[in-house]
Amino acid sequence: MSEQKPTGDSAPESQQPAEGRPDGDGGPLMFVLRYVLPSVVTVAGLVMMAMGGETNVEGGAGVVSAGLAIFLVNWLFRAGASGDREREREDAAREYFDVHGRWPD
Repeated sequence: MSEQKPTGDSAPESQQPAEGRPDGDGGPLMFVLRYVLPSVVTVAGLVMMAMGGETNVEGGAGVVSAGLAIFLVNWLFRAGASGDREREREDAAREYFDVHGRWPD
């Protein structure tokens, strides 16, 4: 590891957002993928269930399950990705501590 010299009280570069990596919600396309798509699939399943007999109820239940699965997979992916970002921030804070002798603000 190379020796880093203190440059003042500013946070290290590794704590700054990386270029090309969205730190926000991901934009309108990700909103559609995370919330609108699962909602549309789930509502379509509910409509199928309301439209007919036993076969339609079973098929609609499968479609509702697919919509809920889409939502849960998106949620699990976001939970995992947020853990990675937290680890990166912790590593950057430790490097800052090693260089400056105090924990960053």
